[in-house]
Amino acid sequence: MKKSLVLAMAMALGVTASAYAANPFSDVPAGHWAYDSINKLAAAGVVEGYGDATFGGDKLMTRYEMAQIVAKAMAKGADVDKLAAEFADELDNLGVRVANLEKKADNVKIAGQIRYEYADRQGYYGDKKGHYAKNRLRSRLYITGQINDDWSYTGRLENNQDLSNNGGDDDTYFNQAYVNGKIGGVKVIAGKADMTLANGNLYDTTAEFVGASYGKDVKVNAYYGKPVDTNVGGYTNYDYEKMFGASLSGKIGKLDLSAGYDKFQDCLAGAGANYTTILKKGEDNAVWNVTAGYAFDKNVKVNATYLNSDVDKDNFTTGVKDSVDTDGYVVGLSYKGANKAKVGSWGAWANYYDQGVGTFVAHTIKTSDWGYFMTEGFKGYNVGVNYALAKNLVYSVDYYDLEGKESDNDTRVIWSRLQINF
Repeated sequence: MKKSLVLAMAMALGVTASAYAANPFSDVPAGHWAYDSINKLAAAGVVEGYGDATFGGDKLMTRYEMAQIVAKAMAKGADVDKLAAEFADELDNLGVRVANLEKKADNVKIAGQIRYEYADRQGYYGDKKGHYAKNRLRSRLYITGQINDDWSYTGRLENNQDLSNNGGDDDTYFNQAYVNGKIGGVKVIAGKADMTLANGNLYDTTAEFVGASYGKDVKVNAYYGKPVDTNVGGYTNYDYEKMFGASLSGKIGKLDLSAGYDKFQDCLAGAGANYTTILKKGEDNAVWNVTAGYAFDKNVKVNATYLNSDVDKDNFTTGVKDSVDTDGYVVGLSYKGANKAKVGSWGAWANYYDQGVGTFVAHTIKTSDWGYFMTEGFKGYNVGVNYALAKNLVYSVDYYDLEGKESDNDTRVIWSRLQINF
């Protein structure tokens, strides 16, 4: 530094050293250039030196020691603005070096999430098909690393433990890995990551893809890849070889609008391979969707989604009626929402579903029961609440009442989750 820190600190206190007693440090002689300033700071109780009565002026200062000195000086009425002005250049340079050092020190971060989930089922797909409950403990570790100023990496390690009477299985796998970054003004994501389409009513699970988005007030999004995990619980045989799509979204005042097109190509199911298969092997499913959301205020929001699938009913596998709908809609209302950082915060929501065949591939509904209705579509409602019990600990409960659009088959589910973040 160009000038001594102790000299500037003494100046910031605004009094002269002559008002104080002799310097208490044996390694600071009376003729030293910093004698008066050290004398003043010691007498004011700002600096204390070491236990052997030495000041240690040639030793490097830690950030803790610096923070302690500044805090004591401020308590004594030091003019911090004057101190900052005195060392403006040095602090600026030091800040750059410290920021760069801290960025490298925190280059890789690990965060975690633990969920305990329980779902009790009733109705035709409960009592009639073998009533069972979902009882699962899921743990996730997220590893993030900063590649450079524009690019980062994220990986996810997941463990699932089935605690139900029918389960007991324990599996661990590395199920996500992707990079985020920018190329010019275009945001890019590539790898195996979460994919959400049409507010999750069409698709809400992992996919392997490359995606790009551009714009601020009006955004254009596009992606190409392969869906993953659409064969939910063995109830659907509905996987596809690849997927691609694009969407346009924007905001008008409190109104959010978007429109999208998504195509799932080359169904992997064989004809009649599963009673819930709707397409023969090699068939495609293209879906148009329009969504709108309106915020009455910061707490109350309403949203609606319309979907239309082009699946050819002539190509449906056995057990599917020609009269089934291939379009549908979802409307929802939400109030507030639990904030994991704010104890006592809470939220509530309600949704109504009327979705035809082909309008859902991997639904956001928290139970996999939507898979029962692949060949006829479904309708029904969901209500739920969540509450922050403690910091980073949120409990939520949902109730679903769903039935087939072409049959009386139904499912009623009480689903609860305790989520811990760390």
